Amino acid sequence: MLVTLTNLLGNFDVRGLLMSILVLSLSLSLHEFSHAWMALKMGDSTAADLGRLTLNPLKHLDPIGSLVFLITRRIGWAKPVPVNPARFSHRRSMRFGMMMVSIAGPLSNILLAIVSYLLSLIVQTIYLLSHQGSMANFNTFSFVGVILELLFLMFWANLGLAIFNLLPIPPLDGYKVFGAALPDKIYYQIMQYERYIGLVFILLVFFGRGIIGRVIGWILAPLAWLIQTPLNALFNAIWTALF
Repeated sequence: MLVTLTNLLGNFDVRGLLMSILVLSLSLSLHEFSHAWMALKMGDSTAADLGRLTLNPLKHLDPIGSLVFLITRRIGWAKPVPVNPARFSHRRSMRFGMMMVSIAGPLSNILLAIVSYLLSLIVQTIYLLSHQGSMANFNTFSFVGVILELLFLMFWANLGLAIFNLLPIPPLDGYKVFGAALPDKIYYQIMQYERYIGLVFILLVFFGRGIIGRVIGWILAPLAWLIQTPLNALFNAIWTALF
């Protein structure tokens, strides 16, 4: 059935689309779940009470944000998790609580990226063990090839999502994280215009000729290097010892 559908659609990448949908569902759902979980830890059960403390994509995905992700595989967003800072524990300031809730989402994406890359190296190790240490006959369309492609997409997409959401621009998480260092007066003045700044930002995403993507790319490369380099060194040592 998949082959027939692919033939009908010509060069349309059905496999890539299905992988992107899977990555989208897991990545954005984990992101919003992490916001809800951290809010609950800070003392606010608003998101949990509304059923947002879940990994169910139907509770989180935003149509426009999902479409942008499927197009770019790097930029995207879900429905914001409702947070009531007034319900935070009085042991913490509202600004600190919002910072923790905001950073939880991007950090969950970075963690998922690390796990995905680690799993890709484990899968490669298993393949090498079953093929006498050789990748000579490796087929990218095999089951293992599809799994590796999915894990690599999960790695790069989650790093992109984390960086995008950490940009210090309202209404992204990054503004609430880095804004915690701003004086209260400036912070709340900027937040009064959050809706308008957000609208301009969305227009920039769609019509900015890729400027947001380029900014993310500048940060993505060194961050990926920091994650990949020690893991590659570890598994190269393992492969040298085994083969």
